[in-house]
Amino acid sequence: MWFKNLQIYRLPAPWAVNADQLETWLAPQAFAACSSLDMQSQGWLSPRGNERLTHVVNQQILLQLSTEKKLLPATVINQVSKARAVEMEEQQGFAPGRKQMKELKEQVTDELLPRAFSIQRSTWAWIDPVNGWLVVDAGSASKAEEVLKLLIKGIPKFPLETLRTVRSPLSAMTEWLVADEAPGGFGIDQDTELRASGEGKATVRYTRHALEAEDVRRHIEAGKQCTRLAMTWDSRISFVLTETMTLKRIAPLDVLKEDSDNMTKNDDERFDSDFMLMTGELNKLLKDLVEALGGQLTENDGSGKAG
Repeated sequence: MWFKNLQIYRLPAPWAVNADQLETWLAPQAFAACSSLDMQSQGWLSPRGNERLTHVVNQQILLQLSTEKKLLPATVINQVSKARAVEMEEQQGFAPGRKQMKELKEQVTDELLPRAFSIQRSTWAWIDPVNGWLVVDAGSASKAEEVLKLLIKGIPKFPLETLRTVRSPLSAMTEWLVADEAPGGFGIDQDTELRASGEGKATVRYTRHALEAEDVRRHIEAGKQCTRLAMTWDSRISFVLTETMTLKRIAPLDVLKEDSDNMTKNDDERFDSDFMLMTGELNKLLKDLVEALGGQLTENDGSGKAG
């Protein structure tokens, strides 16, 4: 398994916690399916379909947040409510008022909810208590916040910090493009986004297009900055770095795929070996990326607390 997107947070390194402690803390928030009257349910689900809410390989911890949501569009509720309102008007001789319509919609919602379809999605999180990482596989900060909120609620004095670096990704990526050179160990690929900071926020995007140094410099001299940059690390992993320090479109390259194929065993062993390979490689990638951005800002350098 490989995460596709990385929302990155910091923990103490090392963080003195073990899987059994996490099990105890997370158990009260275990996932339970929606009842007939619930619109949504959210909680921890076993990553491997057993009784454990944590899956541990080589001290690396995998969590799975499950979210179930009922599909009951507002248009359906409004359509049924309007039909009921017509019936009510015929019975009482006048159209229902605002309060009656509100009560009517609530009643219709309660009636339709047990018959509504539901969808379920998972959000994966990786905790590295050895090197102090919490990484959520989510394309948006809001999805990651769902994980953080439950962790903060369940873990006493959860020592979570936002990852902050000396140089912002925005300024660093822009400088790399001006110099037409990535930091050591990294390469610049063919996708990028340059955006102006003015009111119009004029934006130029290159997609699978060679980045001509002169063209890029001209845009930057006109006031644009790099907000997204496709990169390769150590010829092993490709990704897109964003201005918010999110890594997107994570993809292991051929050399890692070959390593994974060489470890092919049964499903459980393959899952564990893939997870161990992913966490090992991402650990090194994140370390090198933080160094390329000037190192991590600590609490003493400013407010770094998450949440």
